[in-house]
Amino acid sequence: MLQSKGQSSRKAGPRDGFILVAVLWFLAALAALIVVFSNYLSNSARVLRIDDDALQAEALVAAGVELAAYQLLMAKSEERPRRGGFSIRIGGDVVAVSFLTEAARVDLNAAPKEMIANLFNILGADAEAAQDYADRVVSWRTKPVDKAAARSEEALYAAAGRKYGPRLAPFVHVDELPLVPGPPSWLLDRVMPFVTVFSGSPGIDILAAPAEVVASVPGMTPLILKDFLASREALSADPAAIAQALVPASARVIAGKSNAWRLRVSLEAADGRRRSSVVVIELGEGKLPYRVLSHEDEGTQTHDARGARRGA
Repeated sequence: MLQSKGQSSRKAGPRDGFILVAVLWFLAALAALIVVFSNYLSNSARVLRIDDDALQAEALVAAGVELAAYQLLMAKSEERPRRGGFSIRIGGDVVAVSFLTEAARVDLNAAPKEMIANLFNILGADAEAAQDYADRVVSWRTKPVDKAAARSEEALYAAAGRKYGPRLAPFVHVDELPLVPGPPSWLLDRVMPFVTVFSGSPGIDILAAPAEVVASVPGMTPLILKDFLASREALSADPAAIAQALVPASARVIAGKSNAWRLRVSLEAADGRRRSSVVVIELGEGKLPYRVLSHEDEGTQTHDARGARRGA
């Protein structure tokens, strides 16, 4: 069959196949880039949302701390409440704040050795071991009286397999307590909720302290403890009246005061998510009404997780 003059008579060759393959590879690479870019945008949006939620939560916690500090500063120092709480709604979020004087805890840096030993004892250690643990706590926070005492304490650390010695200075944080040789981990887990380094008081606030801390008061017996806890709400804040309900040996540690408060700030968002933080503040005066001593974020909890935990 005759072909017209302008009609090409060339057949497809290897070069055409190469061009087609190249175009297909190019289209595949372009599609992959589009997918990658789409994932990048999605992840970026998610990260930005998480950052935005975190910033909002941080602002709400700060607002809760400010309001609690304001409420405490409104009262005279001797009239400030030992404990309290409030709840406010900001936008679609609920901020709940509870506070408790830090004198409700045993101060690792200031409490007498007998009280620290008693706390170890009532929380599960036998009396002899509790005394030894208390000795280690006091040796950690105190400079030794002589070089012989320092070498003896360092030898105890070496015997326990520790590659360091005692700090010979106050505890910076309660998380340093596991560095002290002796107390097992199960005992430390029980002790941690009842100790602090922020109270600054050798004694405790007997009207605010939990039963475990009250039980650590020198001279306390199970019967006296039972009677005191049963009548505590009716007692006045008069130290003499409180001492009368206890034992004479406890007088020096039952009137502890602190300028620090432990706050728990809980946030509940409109979508059911919850987040809580524990903040320790110290009240001041003048240009610095308060300062934050510690801030621990306990994380976010969803509505479904709460329900699952309740049903477990």
